[in-house]
Amino acid sequence: MAFLTEYGLFLAKTLTFLLAIGAIVLMVISSRHPKARKGELVVTDLSDELEQGRHQLQAALAGKAQRKQLEKQRKEQHKQRAKATDERSRLFVLDFHGSMDAKEVSSLREEVSAVIGVAQPGDEVLLRLESGGGVVHGYGLAASQLQRLRDRDIKLTVAIDKVAASGGYMMACVADQILAAPFAIVGSIGVIAQLPNFNKLLKKHDIEFEMHTAGQYKRTITMFGENDDLGREKFREELGAIHDRFKAFVAEHRPNLDIDKVTTGEHWLASQAKGLGLVDTLSTSDDYLLAQSSHHKVIGISYRRPKSLTQRLGQQGAQALEAAIGRLWQQSPWR
Repeated sequence: MAFLTEYGLFLAKTLTFLLAIGAIVLMVISSRHPKARKGELVVTDLSDELEQGRHQLQAALAGKAQRKQLEKQRKEQHKQRAKATDERSRLFVLDFHGSMDAKEVSSLREEVSAVIGVAQPGDEVLLRLESGGGVVHGYGLAASQLQRLRDRDIKLTVAIDKVAASGGYMMACVADQILAAPFAIVGSIGVIAQLPNFNKLLKKHDIEFEMHTAGQYKRTITMFGENDDLGREKFREELGAIHDRFKAFVAEHRPNLDIDKVTTGEHWLASQAKGLGLVDTLSTSDDYLLAQSSHHKVIGISYRRPKSLTQRLGQQGAQALEAAIGRLWQQSPWR
């Protein structure tokens, strides 16, 4: 037991020391490089990655002599491309994996602005979209960011490999064309709001709750007060108004839809949604990229924000703990 106690104290001291040093280093770096906190635009040559993948597979399947010939051809192609200007139009690839509060829109707006700044006639954008929806104002802003591309006549394709429902579909419907994998979930064009009410529980324990407002409908439904029919009716009215605007937005961008049929809040597999007009083509984003790479230069764009000091300290702490446990295991008599 004494052995374990000593090792435990040693481990605690080591972690405390490492975390303190890490905090000091990060604060010094942050103070010296304040501009780095703004994030950065990361540009990836996806055409080159696709080509490398094909080359590696060809080389693996080829014989020794043929492999040398393939490598020679590839080097020659690289030399020629380095000297010449690539006159192909560009396909800019963006990714949006949306959360409930749509916080990813802050990066999307930077990516869209970057594309608008360099786009030329013939350039296109592919957005790989994955989202089950979330808050109305967040996804409304995300859809507006995509509308900026359409307003400048930049062709926009949205690819749904897994899900684009509710606010996710609000974004998708802005596109010139929507692709979806056959088993992707699409639709859920509706509005939902739900919250618990603890009023009976508070009364049971003789706890009073007071809420004071100015304006008849400042608060319609509450978690702790006693809700009445007038408040519920007003709350449903507000939800209905949002749903009507959602329906009008989808109808504006997909005018051939039977809007009342597809805005019931239901969701469908893409194979069914195609028949309803919610998607245009059954295809994965991978197949679309491969098809477009033959006549487009494919460029991936992502705006990455730096991790906060807390996140970086947490990561360093986890790494320090892992290293300490590793050393403890190496010296353990039970190993």
